[in-house]
Amino acid sequence: MGAHLDSTGGMMDFWTSKRFVVTGGAGFLGSYVVKALRQRGAEQVFVPRSAQYDLRQREAVLALLNDARPHVIIHLAAVVGGIGANREHPAEFFYDNLIMGAQLMHEAWQAGVEKFVSIGTVCAYPKFTPVPFKESSLWDGYPEETNAPYGLAKKMLLVQGQAYRQQYGFNAIYLLPTNLYGPGDNFDPRSSHVIPALIRKCVEARERGDEQIVAWGTGSPTREFLYVEDAAEGIVLATERYNKPDPVNLGSGMEISIKDLTELIARLTGFTGRIVWDTSKPDGQPRRMLDTSRAYEEFGFKASTPFEEGLRRTVAWYLEHREAG
Repeated sequence: MGAHLDSTGGMMDFWTSKRFVVTGGAGFLGSYVVKALRQRGAEQVFVPRSAQYDLRQREAVLALLNDARPHVIIHLAAVVGGIGANREHPAEFFYDNLIMGAQLMHEAWQAGVEKFVSIGTVCAYPKFTPVPFKESSLWDGYPEETNAPYGLAKKMLLVQGQAYRQQYGFNAIYLLPTNLYGPGDNFDPRSSHVIPALIRKCVEARERGDEQIVAWGTGSPTREFLYVEDAAEGIVLATERYNKPDPVNLGSGMEISIKDLTELIARLTGFTGRIVWDTSKPDGQPRRMLDTSRAYEEFGFKASTPFEEGLRRTVAWYLEHREAG
């Protein structure tokens, strides 16, 4: 392991000599991955923008490979959203995610790309998976219905990567990050995930002097959250060190109920009113937390940001940036 851990020695040329493409590299997680690559000495990092390269179109994929000539592709681009968006657009969530990934991986193999890093999703896990979720449980049932089209589309990249490795020796790996949060997250109420949605809701309610906020569901489901900077670190470590067919979870190993989460965010944002639960709204998957041991064993990844600290930074970022809006 020594050579790997010494960023000044042998592994340095891994970063400096290779050309990287990070699809979705201008997005929330992607911008942190690009930063982590550059911090390691990667000088040639190409971030395709969807306006120039619509990865649903084969011509755009071929143009990207021709323009960037990557050694390594980190495929983060995805059409994503919360429960509401998934319920309204299941067809796009399936087709867009499937076609982008399948086409990109196939053409990357054809073009002789050395390594393909697929970023999957915790939504790929069966609805009733024993907690903590082990990678070996991935095929033990159907995903939670609201996220299934998205989760399954992303899961096909695991199947494809394993098939191309088996038949062609293609070095494709598959990572499964849990729910992410952090500065730079999406705070648009129509499409945001639970943490930014709650932060915004609590801040606005506090400023209006509201006596209560309404939260979705019962508050009983549990979730695990991974700070975005930690996720980027995990992805970059795997890009450098992991070269096996088996999927790997990226998580924090911490589980919190939506009720406790909501109360914690209310406290951090200074909202002192009541929290009312709208039980007519869906809860989503009952429990969600990953077993994170494989990532540590295989490439030394362990999340390091304490949850409350990460939340404080996220609240601070939101307060600072919404003025600029």
